[in-house]
Amino acid sequence: MTSNADPGPASGKGTVGVSGPTRSLWLGLLGLSSAVAGGALVVTGIVAALLNGWTGVVSSSLGGLLVVVFFAISLLIGHFVGRNNPSGAVGLFVATYFVKVIGFAVVLFAVGAPDWLHGRWFVIGAVVAVVTWQAAEIYGFSKARLQIFNDPEQAGDPKRNGGSTDV
Repeated sequence: MTSNADPGPASGKGTVGVSGPTRSLWLGLLGLSSAVAGGALVVTGIVAALLNGWTGVVSSSLGGLLVVVFFAISLLIGHFVGRNNPSGAVGLFVATYFVKVIGFAVVLFAVGAPDWLHGRWFVIGAVVAVVTWQAAEIYGFSKARLQIFNDPEQAGDPKRNGGSTDV
């Protein structure tokens, strides 16, 4: 039986480069997530402007900005702490999460809501920022190349060179 499929380019003709470690996973996620959330907040602001004018635009922008700052702090902590102590970064994430929640709550309750703030657009902006930020982070993590296992220390490792018959 023969195939009528096109064979395509021959394999093994080019070189495959070695992939090195990701320079900064956290800063890459910060940039991607900020861009996506910012774009979504611009669209939300346009809708808010059409329905409620500048009050809606400013309110939705402030709600979204609060979320962006909240999440950006975590990624910056991951960047600075994760370089030197990757396992300690998780504990610091949890600790700073509680500090951020309490800190933002204190600020919001102490300052209060100004009279001009449109509550509905504030919440809409915050929800839009949360959803788009999380979607961008999931996408960014799915594209990240994380090393799970350590590479062998020596190039002459017999297991690497086929010297072992262990299966």
